[in-house]
Amino acid sequence: MKQVKREVRWLVVAVLLVHAVFVALYFLAGLRSTSDFGKIAFTALWTVVILAVVIRGLARVRSVRFHQTP
Repeated sequence: MKQVKREVRWLVVAVLLVHAVFVALYFLAGLRSTSDFGKIAFTALWTVVILAVVIRGLARVRSVRFHQTP
């Protein structure tokens, strides 16, 4: 059970880090004043990256859960 908790903790931290990076990029790149298309493209990229991190993290959690000995 410790490994599952560690993997879930890693997943939460990874998601928070990705969000922090994208929020920082949004403000540092000045995307508040960009076109609607630019904002939509940025949001789409953000969504794809979060999706990849979550899918990888959940796969690791599932792998640990099913390969654990009771």
